[in-house]
Amino acid sequence: MRSDRLFELIQILRDGKLHRASDLAARVKVSTRTIWRDMATLQASGLPVEGERGVGYMLTAPITLPPVALTVQEMEALRLGIALVASAADAGLSYAAHTLGQKIAAVSPSAGALPPVDTFVFASPEAAKAAPHLPLLRAAIGDSEKLDMIYRDLAGRESSRRIRPLQLEYWGRVWTLTAWCEKRRDFRGFRIDLVKGLERTGQYFYAEPGKTLADYKAKLAV
Repeated sequence: MRSDRLFELIQILRDGKLHRASDLAARVKVSTRTIWRDMATLQASGLPVEGERGVGYMLTAPITLPPVALTVQEMEALRLGIALVASAADAGLSYAAHTLGQKIAAVSPSAGALPPVDTFVFASPEAAKAAPHLPLLRAAIGDSEKLDMIYRDLAGRESSRRIRPLQLEYWGRVWTLTAWCEKRRDFRGFRIDLVKGLERTGQYFYAEPGKTLADYKAKLAV
């Protein structure tokens, strides 16, 4: 796509050096004539690209976004949106979302401290039932705080548990929680729409070997 090629050309020109059209053409695998047209397009769009045919092209000023201060909730919303696009069938958009996420993490130290999120929520009755519990679960995951939970499984059996919440996931209709269950002394997955009550405990946990999200994923891989 031309938009992808223009973006790639901008990345090449970011080094501030003079690039011949023939070299740019070889890098992006198009003709020199196409590069001439692309450079004209970039110049017409207002980007600080200078040069001409037979000489070469260069950026005369850096291209950056202005500083933006985001709250934790704004950052989480941005990450959820990126996760949505990353899961799309469009390979180009998926890749772009992945690289955007990397760039955000590189310039925002707080991004790496947010709870892990795999996918974004779409409307469904199950999601609607889960929604009231999501803010507390996200906060508990971020703070590493244990929660007391009342849970009713699909068979209607109700139980009380103290959990270490580790990760939220969305599966098309249903939100689930991966947690370490202190009652069962093992990892458990819970459907959040079946949660009947959640309470903060004020007790915090640390990355204890054998009880972390990394341990859970390693167990699945065996």
